[in-house]
Amino acid sequence: MLACYTLLLGFSLWLSYELRFDFNFTVGDGVPYAKQRWFQLTWVVPLEILLLFICGQFRGFLSYFRLPDLMRIVWAFGLTSAALVILWYVYNFYQKALVVPDRAVIVVNFLLATILLSSFRMALRAYREGQSGGKSQTGVSTLRRVAIVGAGEVGSAVAADLLSKRGLGLRPVAFFDDNEAKHGHEIHGIPVVGSPDQMKVAREAYEFDQIIIALPATAHRRMLEVVGNAKALGVETEVMPAMWELASGRVQASQVRPVELEDLLGREPVSLDSAQIGEMITGRVVLVTGAGGSIGAELCRQIANRAPRQLILVDHSEVQLFQAEQELIGLGHGPLITPYVATVLDEARMAWILRTYQPAVVFHAAAHKHVPMMEHQPVEALKNNTIGTYRLAQLASEFRVGKFVLISTDKAVNPTSVMGCSKRLAEIALQAQQQAPGNVTKFCAVRFGNVLGSSGSVIPTFKRQIAEGGPVTVTHPEVMRYFMTIPESVGLVLQAATQAAGGEIFVLDMGQPIKIVDVAKQLIELSGFRPNVDIEIKFTGLRPGEKLFEEFQHQGEQFQDTAHPRIFRFVCAPASPAQVDEWMRQLMAQLVPGARDEAKKFLTQIVPEYTPFMG
Repeated sequence: MLACYTLLLGFSLWLSYELRFDFNFTVGDGVPYAKQRWFQLTWVVPLEILLLFICGQFRGFLSYFRLPDLMRIVWAFGLTSAALVILWYVYNFYQKALVVPDRAVIVVNFLLATILLSSFRMALRAYREGQSGGKSQTGVSTLRRVAIVGAGEVGSAVAADLLSKRGLGLRPVAFFDDNEAKHGHEIHGIPVVGSPDQMKVAREAYEFDQIIIALPATAHRRMLEVVGNAKALGVETEVMPAMWELASGRVQASQVRPVELEDLLGREPVSLDSAQIGEMITGRVVLVTGAGGSIGAELCRQIANRAPRQLILVDHSEVQLFQAEQELIGLGHGPLITPYVATVLDEARMAWILRTYQPAVVFHAAAHKHVPMMEHQPVEALKNNTIGTYRLAQLASEFRVGKFVLISTDKAVNPTSVMGCSKRLAEIALQAQQQAPGNVTKFCAVRFGNVLGSSGSVIPTFKRQIAEGGPVTVTHPEVMRYFMTIPESVGLVLQAATQAAGGEIFVLDMGQPIKIVDVAKQLIELSGFRPNVDIEIKFTGLRPGEKLFEEFQHQGEQFQDTAHPRIFRFVCAPASPAQVDEWMRQLMAQLVPGARDEAKKFLTQIVPEYTPFMG
């Protein structure tokens, strides 16, 4: 790279002299400069090389050249020219010395050097792209013609990335956009041919066999229409990465993926106060229980990205904990993490971990959460979800943990399932511990509903049933649930934790509830089938412990605003620590193997709003 730059810049300076004196140094003003040109080559070119180095031109590959690289070249040569002009005034104007190039030479050299170096880099880029263009590893042409829906910034980025990486085998040939002002224009040489509704006509002219959707996350209805139109044409449909993934650098625009259900939810992207979250986590020890689960693992990912001093992972499942550990190591967080196989019911083990590491924040995500399964074994749900939380909260208070955040559920409000009731009891225990004498820990709980992609979610079940040819089973045509993505819900949990003063229950804004049957229909359509034509939807009836809809506010809880529009705070008069201790003592006496209805009946004494399923 250095040799190439030196030759180009030397040639540029030499040619600048020739152009300045019309290729004739033997007459007029050119005679003295002919003698000095060799001397000036010895220090002007090294100065340009030095400024190119300072501006970062030697950190990239020669064949990768885009607008930021051009701007760095312009800056380097602009600074060189400015320095030469200043030196010209110092030496030539006052002392009539010819140690600095003529002013006209300085200007011509700036233009020539910029053009030559940029052209050289562009030629190398064109050669690289031509070498990798449209061929697979076997050398066979594999270019697929694609159309991009959305001619905005994201669509433009997708097209540019595909054009520069022809080895991906995708060639953008057309844009579709609903903005008529863009029709008839070109982006990166690719025409904007019309709206997505004209896809059928345009396909005959442009012969594309794949659609890439680059629409805003909120355009879920339009996205669903585009998917439907593409399916009708037999065209494969994919979607570009989320804007936050592109902005964070986690993925590139060309890393498109199949359209998923979360793309059609129509939820506004979550805005987080990263400074507040960072202040809570950066440089501190953080502990996550249930670290191998879907929520716990995402908590670990987002916490690790904010540079804690140490991240302690606790889970009773060795397999899940190992998977979470390996993923974090793969992301470069290995030195930060320490995994422990442990159950929160092992009081001695948890006490040792808390005593050893003195965490500033504990996120308690360990839980049994499968409603129908726990309904038939309530003792296990109560031991893990209620007693485990109760004991861990006491230990957190004993070891003066700064904040303790319980991951709760909307099923804890007016519960009809033992799982929901066990979580409500955990909330009660947490609020009582906040009032315990000598406590300095700030306890809070965060309630939210169904999480797309989590274990126990209906989505994996529906996908499996569709893959098997159906039927897709839905419990009731009117059952409704709130949905969030895992990263969104965890981001809001972290934000809620920053606002904890102690004793609150935070509720996340889940948007509008969605009928489960509509979710099933959308997944069937995304899979290329027709609901109740190709894939049957079968209603099976509500299962034990299930409700038609979920609630977020318990009777007696008072609503308060928070600093974040997507987070709500509920407060209520807590039970006394002594009363909760007595309840827990009585509850533990009920937790005997095989006990079912007896344990549920006892729960109604503590949680009167609980409506148990018996039998």
